[in-house]
Amino acid sequence: MFAVMAIGANWLSPYSAYEIALSDKLLPPFWSSDGNFNHPLGTDKLGRDILVRIMEGTRYSLAIGLAAVGLGGLVGTVLGLITGFFGKWQDALIMRLTDAMLALPIILIALLFAVRFGPSFQNLVIVLALVMWARFARLVRGEVLTWKERDFVSLARTAGSSNVRIMWRHLFPNVVNPLVVLATLQIGWVITVEAGLSFLGAGIPPPAPSWGSMIASGRGIIETAWWVTVFPGVALMLMVLAFNLLGDWLRDALDPRLRNIE
Repeated sequence: MFAVMAIGANWLSPYSAYEIALSDKLLPPFWSSDGNFNHPLGTDKLGRDILVRIMEGTRYSLAIGLAAVGLGGLVGTVLGLITGFFGKWQDALIMRLTDAMLALPIILIALLFAVRFGPSFQNLVIVLALVMWARFARLVRGEVLTWKERDFVSLARTAGSSNVRIMWRHLFPNVVNPLVVLATLQIGWVITVEAGLSFLGAGIPPPAPSWGSMIASGRGIIETAWWVTVFPGVALMLMVLAFNLLGDWLRDALDPRLRNIE
């Protein structure tokens, strides 16, 4: 459903997410006495359609989630393979860096990053990826430590395979399943953090319809125009819940140990 909303935001409604119509400002949802079906979920303080902006915001949320998780997952996977396979000083160095990154407060780091470089889509993806790679690195390291002493790895070494080939052809395929599960769960986490940062003004800059900024725009009028805040909040909750449920389902489907539990 959210994918359809993101892809079809420009075609499913005659209105634009950026179209200002002050004559239609703060219209209530269609079931209210003053509402109408032209704006089924009402409008905001500038007369912009809430439903259209939620649909457009879906695109931004998914794009940031996929981009940040993709970049952070790539960096974390490479570092996790290296530290798990080689051990020694590489393991000590990368794991200490991983512990440091996991201890950093993400909201504070993102706020400082936004103050220094300005809020933007690209900067938000970069800062989220910078703090996320550590989660992937720790997971991959643990999986590699489990698999690298198996017989098939020893046979690959005996056959003269290079370290890079062993990591890519023999170890990486065995960490794909837990990586997919973690990535799915992390997308929901990223979407939540992005909404929080946009709420604070450090996420996607206006007039882009981030769900966080939409929620923030209605906080001063929530008693008289509750729909401005509530509907974006419900959309955020449902998307995060969807990714969490998908992650749980993938974990059960891809982990053979869980499949064997009666």
